[in-house]
Amino acid sequence: MHPLIQAKSHAAAPQAVQFPPANARVATLNNGLTLIVQEDHSSPVASVQAWVETGSIHEGKHCGAGVSHMLEHMLFKGTEKLSCNDFARQVQDAGGYINAYTSFDRTVYWIDIPSKGAATAIALLSDAVMNSTLPPHEFEKEQEVIRREFAMGFDDPDRVCSTALFATAYREHPYKHPIIGHLDVFNAIARDDVMAYYKARYVPNNIFFSIAGDVDADAVIAQLKQLFSAHPRAALPPIYIPAEPPQLGSRTLDREFATELTRLHIAWHTPDAAHPDVPALDVVASVLGHGRSCRLYRNLREEAGVVHNVDAWCYAPGQAGLWGIDALLDPEHRERVEAEALRAIEKLQSEGTTIKELDKAKRQTLCHQIGAVTTMRGKASDLASNWLLARNLDFSRDYLAAIQKVSEDDLRRVAARWLTDANRTSVSLNPHGSMKKKSARNTTAGGGEIKKFELSNGLRLLVREDARLPLVSIAATFKAGLLAETPASNGITRLLAKVMVKGAGKRSSEALADEIEAVGGAIATDAGNNSLTAYVRVMQPDVSLGLELLSDILCAPALPDGAIAREKEAQIAAIKAEEEEVTSIARNLLRQTMFGAHPYGLRGLGTPESVAAIDRAALVAFHRRHIVGRNGVIAVFGNVNATEIHALVEKYLSDLPPGEAAFSSLPQPAVIDKQSQSEEYRDKAQAVLIIGYPGSDLFSADRAALDLIDEASSDIGSRFFVRIREEMGLAYFVGSSNMAGLAPGSFAFYLGTDPIKLIAVQAELSAEIHDLAKNGLSAAELSRAKEKLIGQQDIRNQSNDAFAMTSALDELYGLGFDHYKRQRAQVEAVTLEEIKRVANSYFLNQPATIAIVRPRTEAHS
Repeated sequence: MHPLIQAKSHAAAPQAVQFPPANARVATLNNGLTLIVQEDHSSPVASVQAWVETGSIHEGKHCGAGVSHMLEHMLFKGTEKLSCNDFARQVQDAGGYINAYTSFDRTVYWIDIPSKGAATAIALLSDAVMNSTLPPHEFEKEQEVIRREFAMGFDDPDRVCSTALFATAYREHPYKHPIIGHLDVFNAIARDDVMAYYKARYVPNNIFFSIAGDVDADAVIAQLKQLFSAHPRAALPPIYIPAEPPQLGSRTLDREFATELTRLHIAWHTPDAAHPDVPALDVVASVLGHGRSCRLYRNLREEAGVVHNVDAWCYAPGQAGLWGIDALLDPEHRERVEAEALRAIEKLQSEGTTIKELDKAKRQTLCHQIGAVTTMRGKASDLASNWLLARNLDFSRDYLAAIQKVSEDDLRRVAARWLTDANRTSVSLNPHGSMKKKSARNTTAGGGEIKKFELSNGLRLLVREDARLPLVSIAATFKAGLLAETPASNGITRLLAKVMVKGAGKRSSEALADEIEAVGGAIATDAGNNSLTAYVRVMQPDVSLGLELLSDILCAPALPDGAIAREKEAQIAAIKAEEEEVTSIARNLLRQTMFGAHPYGLRGLGTPESVAAIDRAALVAFHRRHIVGRNGVIAVFGNVNATEIHALVEKYLSDLPPGEAAFSSLPQPAVIDKQSQSEEYRDKAQAVLIIGYPGSDLFSADRAALDLIDEASSDIGSRFFVRIREEMGLAYFVGSSNMAGLAPGSFAFYLGTDPIKLIAVQAELSAEIHDLAKNGLSAAELSRAKEKLIGQQDIRNQSNDAFAMTSALDELYGLGFDHYKRQRAQVEAVTLEEIKRVANSYFLNQPATIAIVRPRTEAHS
C-alpha cells in the first residue's frame, strides 16, 4: 500500500487521498499528431515518450510475424541524419536513458533525461519515428538478435506457460499470437515487408507524444510542430481484427517441460478496459490474490503449504481481456491447487467478501495507481495509456472513482457472470515425467554439484554443470564496497563498476555492447557494502566470447575520461534522487548515526562532493588494489563442462594480477552504550521512523535466528503489521531489515506514518519490539518463517543467475561456496528458546538508535 494512504481498521472508503487530476496540455496538429505535455517542475527531469498506435494485433497479413517488435529493434539503427550509435551517444551525453517496448496494441519509444536535454530527446525520437532508414546490414544483425531472443523464450518456463495460456484462451483474436511472433513466420519476413509496415503505420495521425517533467509546454509544442511540419497526414490502411467468439466450454492444456516446478494458469475471458464490470473484477482479483494477506496466499501457501507463490490478476486491454490466477508449485499438488482455487471463487460467488477485505482492495488499487505516477516516466505513461484507451486523460482518475463505488454485491455479480466453468481455460507447465505417474521422480536432468578450482593467480573458480538449458551464467566478484571506502572516496566502488563497461581492451563501449547483444547476451556490474561484481550471461555456444569480454572489463578497462565524467553526473543525479525518497533519507540517517566513522555509515552511492572529487587516477588505483586474483571469485554455472571451463578461465583471466586479499583486518563498529535519536526535517508529507540495533556479521552463530526474526517481522502477516497498521491504523507500512556483512551490521524496525501520529506510533513500535525481545516468536511464527526462508532459497537457486552469484559471494566472504546447504540445516535447527535468547540479546540488552524524518513544517511547531 502506498505510504500516503491512511490505514484504518474500519470500512470507510479511502478518500483521504485522491488520485491527482490530469492538468496536461493537449494539442493536435493539422497533420493529426497529438501532443500531451504535463509541466512538472518538482524535479529537473523529463520523460519524452513517442507512442505509435500499432502493435502485434495490427500486423494484418503478417500477423504472427512480430513485425512491430522487429521495427522496435530497428528504429534507432539510423536515419538520414544520425548513425546507429548517434542516438545512444547523444542521450548519454545529455545524461539520459533510452529504451522502447512493444505490446499488442502499441509500440512505445521513450527517453528519460535531465530537463536541459528534453529538446534533444524530442528531436531524437521525432527523427527516429519518422525518418528511420532500417539499414540492411543492421536488419540482418537484429534478425539474429531476435532469433536468440526466441531461443531464450523457448527455454523460459514462465514465458512458455504464459504464451500457451493466450494461445489456448484465444482462438480467433490476434492476442493468440506472441508479440514477438512465431519463429517460422518471423524467419520469412524480409526487410521490405518491415519497411512497408513502417511507412504505412508510422504516420503522424497514428502517433502521439506524451511528455512530462520540467519543461515549457509552449516550447515543446512549438518544437514538435516544427519537427513534424514536413510530414503530412496519411490514410491508415484498414486492419481487420476478428472478435473473439464466446467460449462455450472449459479448455485445458497440460504440458511437460524442462523445469523442476509446475506453473499453473487459470483464466477466464473478461471485457475490455472501458466495460463497467472491470473495476469490480479488479477488486475480485485483489481480494483473492493480491498480497500475503489475500485469501489464496493464506489458504494455499501459509496454511496448506501447497504453493510457493500464488496471485490473481485482471488484464483489461483495449479489447476483450482475461482474469486469471497464477501459481508456482510442486507438480504433485497441481490438481489440489486448481481445485482449491476454483473453490475460493465459488465461495466468493456465494458468500461475497467482508467489508474489511473490500476496503483493503480499494486502498491497494489506489496505492498502486498513485505509486505508478511517482516519476516523470510514470506520469507520462499514465497520461499516454489513458489517451490510448479512452482519449481521456482522466481515465485513471475516473477508473479509481468507479473502484470506490464497487459494492459487495458487485463482486458476487461479476464473479458469477464472468468466472464460469464454460468460460475457463487452464494451462499448466510441468516437469518431465510428472504427468505420466504422479509418484515418479522428476526425470529432468538436474544441475550437478559445484566444483571448485584455483587458478595460477589465486583466483578461485566455481563451476556447476547444468545441462537443462543452453544458458551460461558467469559471476565474478571481488572484495570492495563500502568497507574499502573512506568519506573522501565514498562512492568509488559503484563508479568504478559503472565505468568498467565503458570500453575495455581493444573494444569501445559501443563495441562491447554490440558484441554481447548481438549474441543475445548481457553484461552488468554492481557494487555493494562488501563487494564489486561483474556479471555475464550468454547462450552456451557463446561462453568463450562471454569470458573474453569479462576478461577485458576486469583486466583492461579503458576508464575513459569522457565516460567517467558522464557516470559521475549520473551517480550524482542518483544521489539527489535518493535524497527525495523519505525512506532512503531515514535509512541513511540511521546508518550514519549508528555507525559513525565506520564504513557502514557511508552511503552506497557516495555524496555529491566525494563522487565529484574522484578522478581517473583514483579509479585506476582502486582497480589495481581490488580487482586481483587473490581477492576474487568467479562462478560459471550452466550448460558447460567443468574441465573445459577451467581451461578457458585460465586462458582469459590469467593476466589478472595475483595481488592480495582485501580486508585482512576489518574495522569494527564502535560500541553503542546509550540510546540516541537523530531527526531530519524535509519538505515531505509523511514521516518515517526507524529503530535500529547493532546486528551480527555473516559468521555469527546468531545469524540464522536473526534471519528468521527478520522474516517473521517483515510481511503483512507479521505481528507488527497486524497490530500497528491493520488494528490501530497508525502506519502506512511497517517491517524490519537485517543487514549482516563482513563486519557486524544492524537490525532495524521501520515504518511510515502520518506525522501527527508519530509519538503514538513510536510508543507502539517500541512496545512491540520489547514484547518480541522479551518473549521471542510464537511456534506458528517460527514455523512459517522457516518455511518461507527455505522455500525462497529453493526458488532462488532454480536460476543459475542467482545461484552463481550467491555461491560466489559466499565463497568470497569465507562462508564457503556450499554454505547454502549448511544454511538450510542451521535454519531448520533454530529453536524457540534460541529465538528468545537472540531477541533478548539484541533488542533488550542493547541500546537503540532511532532515526526520524518528518515534515519540515514540524520544525517550527
